[in-house]
Amino acid sequence: MGGRPGQRGGFRGRDGHDRKDMAQRKKRVCRFTEAGTVWIDYKDEKLLRKFVTEQGKIIPKRITGTSARYQRMLVTAVKRARHLALLPYVSDAIK
Repeated sequence: MGGRPGQRGGFRGRDGHDRKDMAQRKKRVCRFTEAGTVWIDYKDEKLLRKFVTEQGKIIPKRITGTSARYQRMLVTAVKRARHLALLPYVSDAIK
C-alpha cells in the first residue's frame, strides 16, 4: 500500500477522493479544430460573446476547451472587437 505512516489506501486526488472512485471526465475538444476553422473573425460578435463573461472577462482555455492556438486567436479577436466598440470592455451592470 505505500504512502505515509498511519495512512491507509492508495493515492488520493486533490479533492480527497480515491482516483478509482472519480468519475471519468469527458475530454474537452476544441470547437474550432473540429470545425476546421482557419481564422476567428473579430467582426463575429455573436461567436465572441460566448467566450466572454458578463463582466467582460475572456474565459480561459481550461474552461472553454479551446486549443492554445485558437485561444490566442480568440483573445486577439476579442481585443480588436473591444477596440472597435463591437464588444464592451465591461457590462452595463458593473458601470
